[in-house]
Amino acid sequence: MQRRSFILAAALTLLAAAPAWAQPAPTVVRGVVTAATATQVTIKPAAGKPVVVALTPDWSVQVTKPINVSAIVPGSFVGTAEIPGKNGVGRSLEVHVFPPGVKIGEGHYRWDLKKGSMMTNGTVGKVTAGAKGRELEISFPTGKRKVVVPPNVPVVQIVNGDRSLIKPGAKVFLVGFPNPAGGGLITGAIAVGEKGAAPPM
Repeated sequence: MQRRSFILAAALTLLAAAPAWAQPAPTVVRGVVTAATATQVTIKPAAGKPVVVALTPDWSVQVTKPINVSAIVPGSFVGTAEIPGKNGVGRSLEVHVFPPGVKIGEGHYRWDLKKGSMMTNGTVGKVTAGAKGRELEISFPTGKRKVVVPPNVPVVQIVNGDRSLIKPGAKVFLVGFPNPAGGGLITGAIAVGEKGAAPPM
């Protein structure tokens, strides 16, 4: 059950690692749902044609629920898309907090939220409030980074959601993988923002 609950986090990990070992790489899809059934979802991205993605039989829904940045404390496990600074300190574009006990995708690697962005996943150590925002010291097996979370940057907790949330008009995020049965993309998880918001990752 836990594996199903956190399959989105696993997908994010695979997306980051895939260029090193898999061809073709998984595909990030962000956009608005235009049609949804029990077996597939159609998404209209910000640019380009609608994308049809098949769904695995046990596909799950994760809701990105806004929380206050003060909820991030030493010991929290987070992921943050960030822009590396010249001083070695990253500037966060968003932060997503994993459920207690879940540690997936640890490291610092390329991401596609914005040109030049990176994804940093790790355990929060020291937390410092500063003039430019809250600075997080994030540790992972291969290193450590400092990332500043400016005011108004989206900060969300990943929680389980119901499939009924995936309907026309919903703003979603997913990682699609090559579908061995008929081509196209397939996924086992879809993220949707709470109260109509777009998932920030």
